[in-house]
Order: sequence, then structure tokens, then C-alpha cells
Amino acid sequence: MLFDTHVHLNARQFLEDREETIQRAFDAGVTYMTVVGFDHETIPLAIEIAEAYETIYAAVGWHPVDAIDMTDKELDWIEELAKHPKVVAIGEMGLDYHWDKSPKDVQKDVFRKQIRLAKKLKMPIIIHNREATEDIIQILKEENAKEIGGIMHCYSDSVKYVDDCLDMNFYISLGGPVTFKNAPLPKEVAQYVPLDRLLIETDAPYLAPHPNRGKRNEPAYVKLVAEKIAELRNMSYEDISEITTKNAFRFFGIE
Repeated sequence: MLFDTHVHLNARQFLEDREETIQRAFDAGVTYMTVVGFDHETIPLAIEIAEAYETIYAAVGWHPVDAIDMTDKELDWIEELAKHPKVVAIGEMGLDYHWDKSPKDVQKDVFRKQIRLAKKLKMPIIIHNREATEDIIQILKEENAKEIGGIMHCYSDSVKYVDDCLDMNFYISLGGPVTFKNAPLPKEVAQYVPLDRLLIETDAPYLAPHPNRGKRNEPAYVKLVAEKIAELRNMSYEDISEITTKNAFRFFGIE
């Protein structure tokens, strides 16, 4: 039984075969998923998908790349939708310094507002980080995000920052890159993170794991992530599946 903690079944790439994709995941043992919405188009669809399947949940937030487009109206909208019983986290949110659509100061402001909203709602957060680790950690500390905790989604840094994240009550989630032959960092992290703070994800349709790298990712492939982590930690696949699923239940507050 696997839990894909971060998937974008609400992406346009799944428009024509979403139901078949979900069935393939169930057939592969991926019983639970969290569909993450991050803008006007994907947030309502995340909730719609979660409503349609008992074991699929939703997260709602605003992506840092599009921070420039977020107003207080969007924040109020997210707050209202977050009260839905199938919404289990606020996010994804954070900082993305790779793309230059939204200025850094705007991204930081929107990030802080979403952390404060999550604290108000007493909900955990999901962090998107691209080339902005030190600023993200600083903001999380300043906003006392430890109060609610969160997930470092698709963690791509070295082990250097893991302890900072753990100290703030965060979980480390690993995806397809842990299977890449030329990616030593996620492999080191997979062996370093305490088992009770480890999560797995696909980030589908992005970052498909080996041997499907470069193709469309899908939630069934989270099994490949679990298998690689089991190999790296010299554990059984069954144990990694059970541990990461229990961790996801605990993090999302699922009974």
C-alpha cells in the first residue's frame, strides 16, 4: 500500500486519460494520493478529483512562479476552499528563483501570507523550492512554521539542510530523481532522513523515475521510488511502503 503525497492529476497532461491513470495507480498498489492545486485552474480540479475517490485527497495553495498574479481575493478563496473535508494541506507554496515571472520580493510576500493562513487554519504546508533554499529556511523560521510543520516536496538539496527542516517539524519527500543514475544528492538524503520523516511522491506528470525518465510521469511510478529507497537503505520494499504510508497518514491527519 503506497501513498503518492504529491501528484498533479489535475494537470492538462492527464485530460484525456485521468481515470485510466488513477486505475493504473490503484492496480500498482498506490492506494492513496494527494492532488496538489496551485492556481485558478488546478485548485478546483484537485478538489473535484478528491471528491470522486475515497482515498484521494487535495492540497490548495499558490505557486511561487505565479506569485505576481495573487491578490487578497485569491488568498480568501484558498482559505474558503481549505475548509473542504478532503483538503489536507496548504500548498504548494514557496520560492522559485529559476523562472523570473514573479520578482523575489513578491514571491516572499505571497509565501509569508500563505504560511500565516495555514497557521490560522492549523493546517500543514507543502513547500516548493527551486534554487532558493536559504531564503525558504529563513522565512519558515521567521514565520514560526514549526507550529504547523510541512513537507519539503521533491527535496533536491544536499543533506546539509535536512536537519534544519527536521528541526522545524518538516518531512522530507523524495520523488523520481532518487532513481536517476547521475543524481547522488537525493540518494544521500534517502539514506540520511530518519524513517519517521520520510515521504515519497511522483510530482507527476513531471520528473518520471528511471527507467521512464523523460516520459510523462504518473502515480503508479511511485512504486519505483519506494523500491529505490528500499535498496539504498538495505530494507524491504514492503517496509518502506508501510513506513512512508503511515508517515503520510500522520502528516495529513488522515485516520
